[in-house]
Amino acid sequence: MAQYQEKTQTHTLPLPPTVTPGGVAATELRPWGSFTVLEEGRGYKIKRIEVKPGHRLSLQMHHHRSEHWIVVSGTARVVCGDKEVLLSNNQSTYVPQCTTHRLENPGVISLVLIEVQNGEYLGEDDIIRYQDDYARTEGKSH
Repeated sequence: MAQYQEKTQTHTLPLPPTVTPGGVAATELRPWGSFTVLEEGRGYKIKRIEVKPGHRLSLQMHHHRSEHWIVVSGTARVVCGDKEVLLSNNQSTYVPQCTTHRLENPGVISLVLIEVQNGEYLGEDDIIRYQDDYARTEGKSH
């Protein structure tokens, strides 16, 4: 009787040098909700952000990055510079580098959005806080 040995081969495509390999993304909890880094590469970072009903992030500014926010579910109140806007599902906004901004969930369900950051430096310590409901110190992540 002949023995048959099945040989399986796994083919994987190499990631481009600008993309970090990742398995399961880690979620970081914050007083206002949480965020998960979905992907990060040279010059960009993509996050899923969830803001609990009635909560808001600090009024803040970044020296080294701009941000695009796309609402997936819920309602977002966005302050960007001297403008304030309400966004709902599938609406988006742009936050230019060096512009004060704040994200708030005025609704009764969780706000979920995708944030795309662009810039030369994307570290969590690139935050200048002007107001914060949770009395966090400058330089900690939002």
